[in-house]
Amino acid sequence: MHVFYTPDLSSTSYTLNEEESKHCSKVLRLDVGDQVHLIDGKGGLYKAQILNVGKKNVQLQIEETHFEYGKRNHYLHIAVAPTKNIDRLEWFLEKATEIGIDEITPIICDRSERKVIKQERLEKVITSAVKQSLTAYHPKLNPATAFTELIKKENSSEKFIAHCIDGEKDYIQQLVERHQSYLILIGPEGDFTPAEIAIALQSGYKPVTLGNTRLRTETAALAACFELNFINR
Repeated sequence: MHVFYTPDLSSTSYTLNEEESKHCSKVLRLDVGDQVHLIDGKGGLYKAQILNVGKKNVQLQIEETHFEYGKRNHYLHIAVAPTKNIDRLEWFLEKATEIGIDEITPIICDRSERKVIKQERLEKVITSAVKQSLTAYHPKLNPATAFTELIKKENSSEKFIAHCIDGEKDYIQQLVERHQSYLILIGPEGDFTPAEIAIALQSGYKPVTLGNTRLRTETAALAACFELNFINR
């Protein structure tokens, strides 16, 4: 069944916006009587029937409602440095949304090769993945934030930093308490600087390793996403 993202849904009837209406009628060729799924990004999953198909709008009637659909028992926030090749960051956003993530913050670090992102484009990547995976919760994408600013304001109960510098580090599963709010920091291609790592440790972040091999930024971020979800399964 086809899925539409409807964040402003508030009643038992709904009219798709012009873009979604054209996709519904012209691309998917759906017609009166066909059924679709709607997701509001806040945990609501709805089954609806098409009542009317116009040139610029498609009218729907809600038939079934499911609240807190697929709600998870933890909160996962990953702060990751944008990759030089933006396609790699988009790949991470897509896959993390499919696996399960609540919040993403692009962090600008001392060694970041990319310091500017197109928020609207990345939001579309996430929304597309939400629809594809039938995820009722839409991850929050924050604006690009300086590393030091994030460190100052973040108050997750479980905070980790994954880095490549030699030293005492544990695997995430050795440190995590289940069913908590987590934040894990993933650095740029050149890794965090020693100064950034020191700031994070002084702020209560725990150093972790994601394995014995050196991972690309987007691979490390996805590995952390998978591992924390697996621990809380």
